[in-house]
Amino acid sequence: MGSGGREDALAWRLRQSPSCETLIAAPGNPGIARWADCVEIDPCDPGAVVSLAATNSIDLVIIGPEAPLVAGVGNALRDEGIAVFGPNADAAQLEGSKGFTKDLCRANAIPTADYVRVERMRDALAALDGFGIPVVIKADGLAAGKGVTVATGRGEAEAAIEAAGDGPLVIEEFLDGEEASLFALVDGETAVPLASAQDHKRVGEGDTGPNTGGMGAYAPAAVLTLELQRRAMDEIVRPTARALAEAGTPFSGVLYAGLMLTADGPKLIEYNVRFGDPECEAIMPLIDGDFAELLYAVATGKLAGLEPRLTGKHAVTVIVAARGYPGTPASGGLIREIEAAEQVDGVTVFHAGTTLGDQGLVAKGGRVLAVTAVADTFANARARAYRAVDQIDFADGFHRRDIGWRELAREQA
Repeated sequence: MGSGGREDALAWRLRQSPSCETLIAAPGNPGIARWADCVEIDPCDPGAVVSLAATNSIDLVIIGPEAPLVAGVGNALRDEGIAVFGPNADAAQLEGSKGFTKDLCRANAIPTADYVRVERMRDALAALDGFGIPVVIKADGLAAGKGVTVATGRGEAEAAIEAAGDGPLVIEEFLDGEEASLFALVDGETAVPLASAQDHKRVGEGDTGPNTGGMGAYAPAAVLTLELQRRAMDEIVRPTARALAEAGTPFSGVLYAGLMLTADGPKLIEYNVRFGDPECEAIMPLIDGDFAELLYAVATGKLAGLEPRLTGKHAVTVIVAARGYPGTPASGGLIREIEAAEQVDGVTVFHAGTTLGDQGLVAKGGRVLAVTAVADTFANARARAYRAVDQIDFADGFHRRDIGWRELAREQA
């Protein structure tokens, strides 16, 4: 279910799984159509999704984006006895409500930033007195990765609050450290780590400018060492899964923990209840074995005893976005030479926001392409990704040239 770069990467990886006999994507996009049969339905319409799955005798439904999960599409499918990779709506509150997640962390001693929840603008402005600067202002709902302001001055914080107006907000202590993303598979009871990544939220090079849905990513994130990953699983992910199970709302799917690696160890920034985008595009080429079988084990509560396998290689994804993103992006720009880009060794170009026009492939959304390269080393994967990006003819497109700059600096040191 879905139509973005994440779903293109998932479909690409699933198509390689020996256990995957038939693959349908709804609604899909021109890139996904390379690997799956695309069906034009609304992925947030539970009835339409159930009907599609039942009509085609589907064994497993994989829900890509967060909105259908929060809308209860998983519930509707499970009610009909159809296996689902993705949580029910109650567990999807981990992403649907930042306040819900912060309260769960507080109740279960899960390390995270101090916070307050507010409902009105005047209360939010008053709450700022309890925090230092920088301070973090978060919309308490789905915001496509863009509902966060890290305010470096009191004026900026007040402006972010005033722009949000009345409505639920979470105001948080600023955590100092380096961010990393940990993806864990959870089947209600068992939780196992899958992969790590690091993305780049800011639109500009040097991590400047407004937040976006992500301008690029690389995997694995070397900064998330095996010891830090173990701590994150034991102190953050598994207690979360346990708390949800004990509340009668077990989590099933992929739990994406956005972590800040502080001097005191990993702390939770926030959860997503699906694969990240563009992290998914970087992770999928690194997964070894039958991916469809692994996700089916999660969906049917049979994850215990299984160990996800990775290839040991490195991947870098560079997002090519449409001019104007993350504001009002240009649409309709012609895209050429994707085939030339994919001639670069180890490169796959995933479609994030494309459609077919009269003259061929054109841009449809803000993030248009996710150019992903795999190699034995991070530096080689990065070089391949940019070599491929330079082959693409997209006059309305732009991209960052510094994806993975922290990792590159570590390697060079």
